[in-house]
Amino acid sequence: MSNEKQVDSGRRGLLVATCAAGGVAGLATAGAFVSTFQPSERAKAAGAPVEVDIAGLGPGEMKTVEWRGKPVWILKRSPEMVASLKKTDNAVADPKSERNPDELTPEYARNEYRSRKPDVLVAVGICSHLGCSPSSKFQPGPQPSLPDDWAGGFLCPCHGSTFDLAGRVFKNKPAPDNLQVPRYMYLGDNKLLIGKDEKGEA
Repeated sequence: MSNEKQVDSGRRGLLVATCAAGGVAGLATAGAFVSTFQPSERAKAAGAPVEVDIAGLGPGEMKTVEWRGKPVWILKRSPEMVASLKKTDNAVADPKSERNPDELTPEYARNEYRSRKPDVLVAVGICSHLGCSPSSKFQPGPQPSLPDDWAGGFLCPCHGSTFDLAGRVFKNKPAPDNLQVPRYMYLGDNKLLIGKDEKGEA
């Protein structure tokens, strides 16, 4: 006769059920714990690239979208607006976008237009001085707080920095740098992806 203790079938079933329930609860807890390390949907959306359709944007019109909590301007420049950039070359502080290029201007926007295509400007609408958002002042000519030979551009209402229609800051203004051009690319003739280009996400 065997000396080993026999566990009756009722206790064995209870033991199996208890272990199974404990395992399920442990897995659920571990799953909830691991999920706290993953970014929320809101956090993912805040940093994700943004698709923008510009098909309805006419010459001289601007659209603002939000990317990473920042306003991004898409300005469809008219032929006159594009031509005005040659006039402002000598008046802006950094005409070729050579200051802080890795932070402020992707390689494909280090040109007079600061863009991939001469007629479309994509720029973060935040002044490089203290973070105010400049106002659009596209109408050329004399206006309050602007020079008489104003060719059109942007005026920061906080401390008077002015930017041309390529987002280049004028000389002797509080803003130290041009407006930032985020990484972007064309997905089609009239569709942009802000926050990502051929080299990856910003």
